[in-house]
Amino acid sequence: MAEFLDLESQDGVRMPWNVIPGTKQEAANAVVPVAVIYTPIKHFPSSAAPLLPYQPQRCRTCRSVLNPFCIVDFAAKIWICPFCFQRNHFPPHYASISDDNLPAELFPQYTTIEYASTPDPTATVPPVFLFVVDTCVIEEEIGYLRSALLQAVELLPENSLVGLITFGTFVHVHELGFAQVPKTYVFKGSKDVSKDQLLEQMCFFANKPKPAVGVIAGARDGLSRESISRFLVPASECEFTLNSVLEELQKDPWPVPADQRATRCTSTALSIAASLLGACVPGSAARIMAFIGGPATEGPAPIVSKQLTEPIRSHKDLDKDSVPHYHKCVKFYDGLAKQLVHQGHVLDLFACALDQVGIAELKTAVERTGGLVVLAESFGHSVFKDSLKRIFQASNYDLGLSSNGIFEINCSKDLKVQGIIGPCATLEKKTPLCSDTVIGQGGTSAWKMCGLDKSTSLCLFFDVVRKETPDATVQSTSNQFYFQFLT
Repeated sequence: MAEFLDLESQDGVRMPWNVIPGTKQEAANAVVPVAVIYTPIKHFPSSAAPLLPYQPQRCRTCRSVLNPFCIVDFAAKIWICPFCFQRNHFPPHYASISDDNLPAELFPQYTTIEYASTPDPTATVPPVFLFVVDTCVIEEEIGYLRSALLQAVELLPENSLVGLITFGTFVHVHELGFAQVPKTYVFKGSKDVSKDQLLEQMCFFANKPKPAVGVIAGARDGLSRESISRFLVPASECEFTLNSVLEELQKDPWPVPADQRATRCTSTALSIAASLLGACVPGSAARIMAFIGGPATEGPAPIVSKQLTEPIRSHKDLDKDSVPHYHKCVKFYDGLAKQLVHQGHVLDLFACALDQVGIAELKTAVERTGGLVVLAESFGHSVFKDSLKRIFQASNYDLGLSSNGIFEINCSKDLKVQGIIGPCATLEKKTPLCSDTVIGQGGTSAWKMCGLDKSTSLCLFFDVVRKETPDATVQSTSNQFYFQFLT
C-alpha cells in the first residue's frame, strides 16, 4: 500500500484499480469502472518534480511530450513515442545526450515534470476581482457584509484590479475610477442587457469611436485603457473610493409589500458582470465574486415568483419536474457558463441566507468555470468570513488559486476516454481517443479549467477497447497501458 501512496504524492494520481483490465471483456466484467482521479496542480516538493527552463519536446503525430517511457536511440538521436510509436528526432541542443548524460525528462523517477512557459509580455493583465453585492437584505446583514468586504479589500494583492456592482430592484455599476463623487450607472433589473447596449450606455466610446467591425475585447481590440480603468481600478489606487462606497452601502430602498418577496435581479447583475469583464479583460485571471442573500425574483432567470403564496421549490418538485421557472433558469445559466468559459473567467458564489437562493439552477455556471461555493446562514457567520479570508490570504492555508488552464490527455491506443467529471468545460477537441460512450464532459481529449487550485481534482473515465487475442505471446509483450496528462 505504501508504494501506491508514494506514487500518489509523486504524481497526484489515484486509481480504483492499480492493475487495469487488459481486454474489453475483462473491463465489462469489472463492476468498478476504469478511472483515474488526478490533481493537476498538486504542490510537489522540487525534488519530486523539477522545473525545466526550456520548451517540452512533443511527438509529431500525437503531440505527447517526451517522457521516461519513451524508447531512445542515443546513436541516431531518435526517440519513439509510447502512444503512437512515431519516431521523432531530437533537436540540435540535445546533441550531447547519452546513457550517462540524460535530460531531466528522461530520468525514470521524474514521472511528473514542470516546464517554465515563456510569458507573453503583451498579455500580462493583473488578477481582476469584480464584487457583485446583493442589497436586498436586512440592515444587520448589510453591516456584516460591509465589514467582511472591507477586510477582503485590505487583503487584495496590490496590483489586482477591482470592480463593484450592487443590485436589488436595479443593477448599479460603480465607477470607482471617478474619485470626486460617487458615480454609478443604473440598469433596470427586469431587462436583460446585451454587451453592446452595456458598452453604449456606460459611455465606453465617448472619446474613442466604436470600431465598425470585429469583436470588442479589451484594450487591444477596440477599447481605450482609460475607459476600462473607470470601472476596474488597481486595489492600491481605489481603496479610499471603494471603502467610502462600502461604508455608505444601504439596503435596497424600494418598498416590499408584506405579502411579497424582495425584488432581487441576480441574473441581470451576473449577466452585466460577465459582459463587463468580457469587454474589458477577456482571457485574464478574473473572478466574479457574487454575495447573495436570497432567491432571485426578477430578471431573465427568476428562481421563484415575488408572491409569498408561491413556496420555493423543494427536492420533490425538482424530481417531479413540476417547477415553473426551473428549465428557463438552467438554460439562462448554461448560456452564462458558456460565455464565462469562452472569456476564461470564474464565478464564485457566497450565498448567506436562511432561505434557499437557487444554487440548483446556478450550479452549472460555477461548476464549469471552477468557481467556489460557500453556503452559510448569515454574512456574520464564521464560515463565510473565514472562507472569504482564505481566498486572498497568502500563507500555508491559501488555496493557491490559478486560472485559465487547459487540460489535455494522451493514452495508449487500447484505451478510449469517456469523459471527465469535475470543474472543467469541454474544448470539443474530437480525436481518435474519444469513446462513443460519454460520461460527464466527454467527446473530447482537451478541457478548459477557468479556475483551479492546489487541491482541484478531476475524475477521468476510460473504455478498454482491446479485443481478446488467442496468441498469448502478443498479449504478454504489450501488457502496459500509458496515460499522459498535460496541464
